[in-house]
Amino acid sequence: QLQLVESGGGLVQPGGSLRLSCAVSGVTLPYYSIGWFRQAPGKEREGVSCISKSGSRTNYADSVKGRFTVSRDNAKNTVYLQMNSLKPEDTAIYYCAARFGFPPPPEEKRCRPNDYDVGLFGSWSQGTQVTVSS
Repeated sequence: QLQLVESGGGLVQPGGSLRLSCAVSGVTLPYYSIGWFRQAPGKEREGVSCISKSGSRTNYADSVKGRFTVSRDNAKNTVYLQMNSLKPEDTAIYYCAARFGFPPPPEEKRCRPNDYDVGLFGSWSQGTQVTVSS
């Protein structure tokens, strides 16, 4: 069983920064990327960012491009989402999840733009609240 445990949320003022962590543990199922999602009250869960297992492929939603940075430390089995220049509209519960598939697609087909179908991700983290408010 693959487990994703998230940490790092909180309350921050507009323009501030937060870093979320997603620790991956358990049996190493053949996942090939980690996605970050968020869900605001009354809205559907939306994809924010993605990073391939090797770290060579990343993708960002237009709403966070240039402000958020995804990275991973494979030695620690942890994926990070650095969020800068936060806005009130970034307020949401944030989740990380794994994308599975066997055989995995070639590297160039991982983390493609707008490829954030929540039904194709699994082992969802517990979620962490991010609130941007003055």
